[in-house]
Amino acid sequence: MRELFCTVLADGGYHAIPAVDGMDALEIMDREYIDLIVADIMMPNMNGYELTKSLREANYDLPILMVTAKDQFEDMQKAFRTGTDDYMIKPININELVLRVEALLRRAKISSEKKIVVGRTVLDYDALTVTRNGEESILPQKEFYLLYKLLSYPNKIFTRQQLMDEIWGMFSETDERTVNTHINRLRDRFSDCKDFEIVTVRGLGYKAVKNID
Repeated sequence: MRELFCTVLADGGYHAIPAVDGMDALEIMDREYIDLIVADIMMPNMNGYELTKSLREANYDLPILMVTAKDQFEDMQKAFRTGTDDYMIKPININELVLRVEALLRRAKISSEKKIVVGRTVLDYDALTVTRNGEESILPQKEFYLLYKLLSYPNKIFTRQQLMDEIWGMFSETDERTVNTHINRLRDRFSDCKDFEIVTVRGLGYKAVKNID
């Protein structure tokens, strides 16, 4: 079923990465930037409830779609209260699965094209490029992911810990000063950009603010 879901999602234009259980999923998230999770409840080592709970406790807000054979209301209630965004009961209609993934990503304000346009600035997630006034430049991976996250949710405040967990991974030994360093690099890089600015919210963290003419 995992292989089938990956194939169907790939046919729908998504890049699907398989994980054998919750622990494997967390290890993948240390290496890859993930937009959405489709998880079964019954998995070895770390089940779907435990995976969802650990991500929410670490302030990961990416959408999670739970797929399971458990059809009792109590199971669904536990899933939603743990932090699941949507719930499908087996047997799964694969066309419906793709529609639900699309809807969850849309609600999460993540473009299927993986591009963000802010004034004359365009961020292309797949290419790690930023184009300003027609001139394209490639950013270091962590800097790009950091900027992309902030601009995906303009005016939303992210703590340093949230950004560190999501960009560097939950089990990274990197400390919060690394986030500060990367923010400063982005500010220097885009010091002359009129489309947006990265604002420090004292005592809380950072947010991106779009400048409106």
